Amino acid sequence: MVTYGELHRAILNNIPDQAWLKDTESRYILVNDAFIVACGRAEKEIIGSTPDKVWSSEWGRVYLSTDRAVLASGERRRYEESRNGPDGTPRWFDTVKMPIRGADGSIVGTVGISREISDLKRSEMELRDSRSQLRQLSAYLQSVREAERTRISRELHDELGQLLSGLRLGLNYLQTQVEEAASGQADQVRMLKDLVDVTMDAVHRIASDLRPAVLDELGLHAALEWLTESFAQHNGLPCELRREMSEELMHGLDAERSTTIFRIVQEALTNASRHGHASRVVVEIEARDGDCHLAIADDGCGMDTARVAGSRSLGLLGMRERALMLGGQLSVESRPGHGTRVAARIPLRAVTNEGAVS
Repeated sequence: MVTYGELHRAILNNIPDQAWLKDTESRYILVNDAFIVACGRAEKEIIGSTPDKVWSSEWGRVYLSTDRAVLASGERRRYEESRNGPDGTPRWFDTVKMPIRGADGSIVGTVGISREISDLKRSEMELRDSRSQLRQLSAYLQSVREAERTRISRELHDELGQLLSGLRLGLNYLQTQVEEAASGQADQVRMLKDLVDVTMDAVHRIASDLRPAVLDELGLHAALEWLTESFAQHNGLPCELRREMSEELMHGLDAERSTTIFRIVQEALTNASRHGHASRVVVEIEARDGDCHLAIADDGCGMDTARVAGSRSLGLLGMRERALMLGGQLSVESRPGHGTRVAARIPLRAVTNEGAVS
């Protein structure tokens, strides 16, 4: 006839994870085969002993402490632990401990199950490393793109702009020569001059969109004023800039932070005009608690943020990545018919891996 203890042992051995029973003094009453293998001791050495006699002194203290917490609270506890395996490599375990109650409801011991999750932990660490590498690559590509934009903008402004200016001067001279000639020739010269004027305006606009010179020469404050004013002018859409951040502090931001803030505002304004069908946009920027807090709100048609996130909008993704690369955050609040608000928090100074500012 199977005894009560043998039945318990049979049940525990059918559990693939480490399992055990202890009394209220943390002495092992029953353990399964998986526990014996993990422990590396004979069963007779384990039964009747406390964790500090079975495991290392360090882990023994941890296990006794968690046992006492379960006994004192009468509640289930779950935690992750790491200890080295026989080969010295770290192994991770997901452990659950619960109180055992007698017929009268009093706690008579504890039961525990520990499942190895080393493979899951390694996968999580590999995923984190992969994300970190991708973020570093994204940051590098962003810096390369900004540098290329600056170069192209400078070449458009300096080289092509000068060539067009020279062409216009030549047309001015030619116009004076044909004023007394046939009116048809004068009309052709005027048409060419108008075409050059339009082309020069387009070159200046493209160069500014690629990399506004005002951002590099006069700083973020002037660049945001230029951006909001030109946005209102080109789109016929009122755009108000509210600044609760000193011009001195804005001017003191490094190039990477200034560019990130400028590009987030630029992208949010583009979205408000292109997709939001807004009648008014407000841009707010302030310094608070060591961070730059940025908000771009419009009264447009709004959007379903869940659907936009699912479609992996590259504009929103790009803004979020820019903020994350500097240790910040970006969120989008919107719903159909109620406008959109893009909010970002950017640290005013670089954050090190240890969390300190540099």
